[in-house]
Amino acid sequence: MIEVYKMSLNDLENIKEILISDFDDFWNYSTFKEELSNANSYYLVAKSDNEILGFAGIKTVLDEADIMNIVVKKSKRKLGIGSLLLKNIIELCKNLNISTLFLEVNEKNTPAISLYKKFGFKNVGFRKNYYKENNAIVMKKENL
Repeated sequence: MIEVYKMSLNDLENIKEILISDFDDFWNYSTFKEELSNANSYYLVAKSDNEILGFAGIKTVLDEADIMNIVVKKSKRKLGIGSLLLKNIIELCKNLNISTLFLEVNEKNTPAISLYKKFGFKNVGFRKNYYKENNAIVMKKENL
């Protein structure tokens, strides 16, 4: 059974050595540690039998939030973990009285784009070369 919890610094320590190899090359350890310590950041972790399967986080500003990442362990993808994390992030935003949720997604990441559209996100912008050579689609979901 997969359970979702608030992510702790201990969780980060548990995946420190496999952060880039087993998840994605999105942030280094120290950047992620700073994010977990930020009072405006909230991170969730999906676990099964004490194994971290994925994590997701937001950063809040007033009544808006940005999804900073949703990352699932490479060996555990296509099992619904991303959907579970996104559902829990949306619930967290409702509990924090967030009215609008934003994100940027690599235009080539069609599985993620499909996931976000399934949850009611709409395309609202474009950022050229946001991901090195790739562009980002800016999406938002309102009225959480």
